[in-house]
Amino acid sequence: MGAHNKNLRVALGLSIFALILIFIAFVSPYWLVFDGKLKNPKFLNLGLWTVCFKNFTDIHRFYDYRFEGCMWVFEEEFYIIHDFLLPGFYIAVQFFFTLAFTLLLISIILTLGIFAFTRDDDRYMVVLLSNGASQVAGALFGLIAVIIFGARGDGRDWMPHWENNNMGWAYACACVGVCTLLPSGVLYMAEARRERYKQLNEIGTREASAYSVGEDIRKFEQRQHGHTDI
Repeated sequence: MGAHNKNLRVALGLSIFALILIFIAFVSPYWLVFDGKLKNPKFLNLGLWTVCFKNFTDIHRFYDYRFEGCMWVFEEEFYIIHDFLLPGFYIAVQFFFTLAFTLLLISIILTLGIFAFTRDDDRYMVVLLSNGASQVAGALFGLIAVIIFGARGDGRDWMPHWENNNMGWAYACACVGVCTLLPSGVLYMAEARRERYKQLNEIGTREASAYSVGEDIRKFEQRQHGHTDI
């Protein structure tokens, strides 16, 4: 079945590659990183869910609390700087990339379903189409996330010493992952369309064959009836 289909092999390889990259990006705290050019940086690195500070204090607040080390961005300790740490664009990035990651996980289950059915099963084409749509939607959500972060992540109004902050390797993984996921989904959808055409052609061939057999039987019966009359 699918093991001998080139389109499915390529789509499967692309989706596995995308899964690895997107998973790494999802869990890694290296979307934004300090470039190492300052002697006493306040900010070190940040991901979707973790931020690392070094002796950081918010100059816009009247307190002397210093943040040190890496912590979950929703840590209770950060509540006093939530308005600074969690701006709207960052929450949007978390939301859209989580949607992309969730849809990718769903597509894994659908991919297993592809190999669970034969192409004669009506569910085979439905699973192909659903898998492709899931991956394309995930790629689009992921693309929105990386575009937003690319535009705002290293801006001067967010992390300290913005001029020394760069996009990290985890962000690069996210970009490559979502760009790989898109052609993978398109290939699955193209395969579903191809299977649909195959089914329609097979139905047409069977109907034409049945019609031809019926005509032969009718002509034979007519000849037999003519011989009987003679």
